[in-house]
Amino acid sequence: MSAFTEILASEKPVLVDFFAEWCGPCKVMAPVLKELKQTMGDNITIIKVDVDKNPAAASAYQIQGVPTLIVFQKGAIKWRQSGVVPVKQLQKVLEPLVN
Repeated sequence: MSAFTEILASEKPVLVDFFAEWCGPCKVMAPVLKELKQTMGDNITIIKVDVDKNPAAASAYQIQGVPTLIVFQKGAIKWRQSGVVPVKQLQKVLEPLVN
């Protein structure tokens, strides 16, 4: 878990997608996150966390439903939302955090 914690402590905003293989809306998020990464490039880090394979991470952040997206910067939670989030909304959240 320490590598995960290290990544979250980064100056660069980190978007963590808590998802599950069986989750329909999570599959909808995959191309959205891909588009976001293409748009924002190396200004952000995107990590996908499978809640079924990482129950400790899911419970640490009280993940109730998937997908849940959380943006971290310097280890702090800057934004969090459950459900499918459009790419434009994610950009609005992330752009002010990019140095």
